[in-house]
Amino acid sequence: MTELSGWGRYPRHPSDVLSPSSPSAVPPFIASHTGLVSRGNGRAYGDAAIGEQVTLVTRRLDRIRAFDPATGRIRVEAGLLLADLLDVMVPKGFFPPVVPGTKFVTIGGMIASDVHGKNHHRDGGFGDHVESLTLALPDGGVAACSLTENGDLFRATIGGMGLTGTILEATLRLRPIETGWMRQQTIVASDLDAALEALRATADSTYSVAWIDCLAKGPSLGRSLIYAAEHATHREVDALRPGAKAFPPSRSGRLSVPLDLPPFALNRRSVAAFNEMYFRAGALKAGYPFLVHWNPYFFPLDGIGDWNRIYGRRGFLQYQCVVPTAHAGPALRSLLDRISHRGFASFLAVLKQMGPGHGDLSFPMEGFTLALDLPVSESVFPLLDELDRIVVEAGGRLYLAKDARQSPATFEAGYSGLPRFRDLRRAIGATGRISSRLSARLGI
Repeated sequence: MTELSGWGRYPRHPSDVLSPSSPSAVPPFIASHTGLVSRGNGRAYGDAAIGEQVTLVTRRLDRIRAFDPATGRIRVEAGLLLADLLDVMVPKGFFPPVVPGTKFVTIGGMIASDVHGKNHHRDGGFGDHVESLTLALPDGGVAACSLTENGDLFRATIGGMGLTGTILEATLRLRPIETGWMRQQTIVASDLDAALEALRATADSTYSVAWIDCLAKGPSLGRSLIYAAEHATHREVDALRPGAKAFPPSRSGRLSVPLDLPPFALNRRSVAAFNEMYFRAGALKAGYPFLVHWNPYFFPLDGIGDWNRIYGRRGFLQYQCVVPTAHAGPALRSLLDRISHRGFASFLAVLKQMGPGHGDLSFPMEGFTLALDLPVSESVFPLLDELDRIVVEAGGRLYLAKDARQSPATFEAGYSGLPRFRDLRRAIGATGRISSRLSARLGI
């Protein structure tokens, strides 16, 4: 048995671990075990990628099987890291249609979580760009899935948190890009209303995201920096950075957190100081476009190795919710007001606008999503229960890929497609056989 956790390092659970060396080895493993779920690179924050009894790690299934540069269509094994895909394809002038906030995730994990990026308001989730996939079923069979073949299974697998089987391969289309630079513009928002309006105003931008100061109070509640961006053209690079290479090399050097920080390192005073400095530095760049490398724009925290150790040995919880547009202002204001007045320190707080979602367990819905990190402590759990009630009352829900503690009642209130998903699991024989700590906790 191996003790496993997600990226938040909470909770921790023992599990047997299997690591198949090829896609053909997966079906026999699934057929001969119960209480099994698949795990990519372990970047789900909570307990979604920990099997009740057995965890099947797919990282050795990491090959690019086919690529057509004329169409951008690519077929890959599910254990391929997004980071490796980017290293190969960006210099060729191609970029994934959707990327999350870290590149250290697998393609299979991106599909299972239906990850969303800074462009969900324009381009939807990652699952919207998957043309087909191959799925190892609970009985050891293998199914080819797409919108036209095993369509119900295909739709349930996208955002299904690995609970329909193990994704072996997937085919999707990459988008062509002219350069590896992003043309970014920063907008300063003095409060939450201004931040929401700025996100609406930048809805025509391909990418748009807000860093939000969750410790600001009073008239500054929700003050933010909004980053709108596009993939830069050759002409824009020539104008804004003459002589720069079209595809600058990836940043290979990384700082790392060498040890777990003590609990007192992250407190209201230290995080408030960081937030003030970060806000002022960002505001200095507002008002004019400039170029940034694609890597820090999409994956700012990936430049710090083992950054989850900042929160100490007890770990942290990432709380990510989405609330529909009609109730976004009051709900987000209530959330931020409670967080700010309780003094919980989160230097990473992100606000994004989302378009419509798809899938029974897929997280996105048309509205706004807020994500923040909070250190694990006895007092944080009652606060999160309060936040849950605000989200449920607003008609929202929590992201399963980030969740480590929500109740079954909160989960069922947010996901109306759950009965249909349960029916499909029963129909394919997944109930009991394919089971994660998350699915057991929430009764999926």
